[in-house]
Amino acid sequence: MYKKYFKRLIDFVLSTIGIVVLLPIWIALALAIKVDDPGPIFFKQKRIAKDKNGKKQFFQIYKYRSMKMCTPHDTPTHLLKNPQQYITKTGRFLRKTSLDELPQIFNIWKGEMSIIGPRPALWNQDDLYAERAKYDANAILPGLTGWAQINGRDELEISEKAKFDGEYVKNISFLFDCKCFFGTLLSVLKKEGVIEGGTSEMKKRKDKEKE
Repeated sequence: MYKKYFKRLIDFVLSTIGIVVLLPIWIALALAIKVDDPGPIFFKQKRIAKDKNGKKQFFQIYKYRSMKMCTPHDTPTHLLKNPQQYITKTGRFLRKTSLDELPQIFNIWKGEMSIIGPRPALWNQDDLYAERAKYDANAILPGLTGWAQINGRDELEISEKAKFDGEYVKNISFLFDCKCFFGTLLSVLKKEGVIEGGTSEMKKRKDKEKE
């Protein structure tokens, strides 16, 4: 019942409340972005959605723009050469606090995402999509945050992320979603797992320790 009905109901109610209550923050962040680097306030990007009839689907994810207008499009930050040069001053703050993800409330409201679920992969991240397929993690709505996000986030390798997403799929419940939600708040406050321009940092550190 929770997975089929109540999860979506909770997503809709909370996203509606969030859109209204956070209006002053929407305006303040929009002004900061505009002053820092003239251009669009929001950044849209093609992402992989929930599978439909076993087939890959796509949607446009919303984010606050945290990078300069000259940044190459449809390229993950960790694949950019010297990504720091593209991130605006306001963008650094948005990314460290995860506020750049805030506009995804609209994706949740529309039913394209859930509050909790696997983070939506880029349209060309076939390796992550394939790994998640092993655990049926492509068969549920992608989320604003998820089990993998509080267990390493950018530090995890793709195979590890997929395993955590698989664990989430097996254990979806209201209590587990609460655990992911409050765990995310704690991770954001501690600024854990955010690695600009790099992934698999956890493995790299372990390899260095072995040397």
